[in-house]
Amino acid sequence: MSERPSALSAAAATSGEKRIMILGTGAIAHRHAEHFISIPGCRVVAACDVNAERAQAFATLHNIPHAFPDLAEALAWGEFDAVVNATPDAVHKATTLQVVAAGKAIFCEKPLALNAEDAFEMVGAAERAGLINMVNLTYRNAHAIQLARRMVEAGEIGTVRHVEASYLQSWLTGNHWGNWQTDERWLWRLSSGHGSKGVLGDIGIHILDFVTFGTGLSIAALQARLKTFDKAEGGMIGTYRLDANDSCAMTVEFDNGALGVVHMSRYATGKANDLDLTIHGTTGALKIWSNTTDSSLDVCLGEDIHTQTWKRIECPPTPRNADRFVLALLSGVNGEPDFRHAAEVQKLLDLCFVSDEERRMLPVVLPPV
Repeated sequence: MSERPSALSAAAATSGEKRIMILGTGAIAHRHAEHFISIPGCRVVAACDVNAERAQAFATLHNIPHAFPDLAEALAWGEFDAVVNATPDAVHKATTLQVVAAGKAIFCEKPLALNAEDAFEMVGAAERAGLINMVNLTYRNAHAIQLARRMVEAGEIGTVRHVEASYLQSWLTGNHWGNWQTDERWLWRLSSGHGSKGVLGDIGIHILDFVTFGTGLSIAALQARLKTFDKAEGGMIGTYRLDANDSCAMTVEFDNGALGVVHMSRYATGKANDLDLTIHGTTGALKIWSNTTDSSLDVCLGEDIHTQTWKRIECPPTPRNADRFVLALLSGVNGEPDFRHAAEVQKLLDLCFVSDEERRMLPVVLPPV
């Protein structure tokens, strides 16, 4: 899938350039600005942030012609086709519903909402309005997971029977990202009182998306165990109560009957930021690895399954989520990952907390489409 420029250029030629506003101008918004400015077929025309000075500085830095201190004011102006929602998690729902009510397509940062109920409300609003809606689940950008999904869909590993997956970090034991004991960027992630849902809420959405997308399967039932470890005297550092979960271990059953294990931790010494997914099928198997910048795919196929021989294969480049969103705008056909998928993953995360509390396997029951 290396046809990104030609596909986008062709769509742009027939549909015209699409105008984009970036909502929220914090750290991640700068990456969005860089990505969208580089994509053919679209133009970033505005920035919006409740901090007027920051919005203007952001617009100036990226040569964006308009800056707004208020979403309602920006929507009243309305000279754009789509919004990239890079606001803090807690305001995704309120801001997204305003954007949808104004009839604008939307590309929202993850998580879609703080809970599944709110997420599905956003799904309903976007789908009823018939608007392009996507969520930036960033590890979809990994070339290896995209090729693995195509191989699974093509039947190259037969029927999926077992899955092993993990997302492992070690910033609680290593200093590669700084000192978590003194840096508020990390301390808040350890404190439920500061809005954190722990490792599960922080990176669980990524590994569960990796699993469900890579296998092409839905999770039908799950059991989760969460653990918070003692990290400071009295469980406190300053105003931060360190009570958010540090590790999660899950057992899952897929809709085709396959079983799997999924785990995530910030105490995985020796692992900086690694997603691993192994998909075992009846006629082959795939091992996918990814971090934020790179990915790889190893396969055990054909006669190699009898000798358990694994071979690394080249993964062709694939479009990023931002590219897919612009292509969706130009074609009028919604792209993936969409709001509904993100809401379904949020439902899994919500169930993990319930499963841990009740110490039992729970069925996954989703609202009707």
